[in-house]
Amino acid sequence: MQTNCKPDTRNSNLETTQMNILDNIIASKKIEVKEKKKLVPVEELETFPHFHSNCNSLVSELLNETSTGIIAEFKRRSPSKGVINDHVQIGPVVEAYDTHGASGISILTDENFFGGSIDDIIYARNIVRVPILRKDFIIDEYQILEAKAIGASVILLIAACLTPERVRELALFAKRISLEVLLEIHNEDELKHICNEVDIVGVNNRDLKTFTVDINRSLELSELIPHEKIMISESGITNVNSILTLRQAGFKGFLIGENFMKEPDPAIAFADFVNQLTASVKGD
Repeated sequence: MQTNCKPDTRNSNLETTQMNILDNIIASKKIEVKEKKKLVPVEELETFPHFHSNCNSLVSELLNETSTGIIAEFKRRSPSKGVINDHVQIGPVVEAYDTHGASGISILTDENFFGGSIDDIIYARNIVRVPILRKDFIIDEYQILEAKAIGASVILLIAACLTPERVRELALFAKRISLEVLLEIHNEDELKHICNEVDIVGVNNRDLKTFTVDINRSLELSELIPHEKIMISESGITNVNSILTLRQAGFKGFLIGENFMKEPDPAIAFADFVNQLTASVKGD
């Protein structure tokens, strides 16, 4: 009997689509930055109230032994999850993050793929005291100037989007205007992006090809990251035990967003999580 067997391309097609998401985001970002430079030139950014103000240090917060180490995120949606929470207002959420012990607040500013806005940081900066991380796909110095102008204290550089040389250039530019730099890596190959100008190294536990999440990615890479670098773990942290395990491996920070944002009231979810963490630490 003759069979007409064709290879199952569903998984490969899915992987190709997922890999292309990052390419699509970067292509969109290039257009966005080009347009922004025309609408709000650098000279205008330099007149923003926060451009010449001092930045709150995330590094100091993470090195504080009494801090939670949690960088709580405000994120409305993502390409992988779709809408996460588009009902809550940013004010009450970030205020609760600040009040209940966040070491920092991460705010997505990409509009096309994550539903964010620079207005979110401008608004949050006026009501919270903790450092704000501008989480976006930074490819141009203009975005760093914009981050300083809107009140961010930290920028994110994603190794998967940049060459090691470009990471160094952008990080040095950020340091010159007193911003701290978080470099996000996903695998061992991206360790070469780590440079002196980077303050914090974040391990994203989400595989960019399959979108699967595993905190073991952080545990494995922690042994290879230079010991003088502050380490944070990102994505997939859903319980206090994960934080305790990551702390033992040397991690000082834990970026958590979806775990709170998926709840009807992220403010309550965050407060409950911190209470659990505090109780666990006291229990030890």
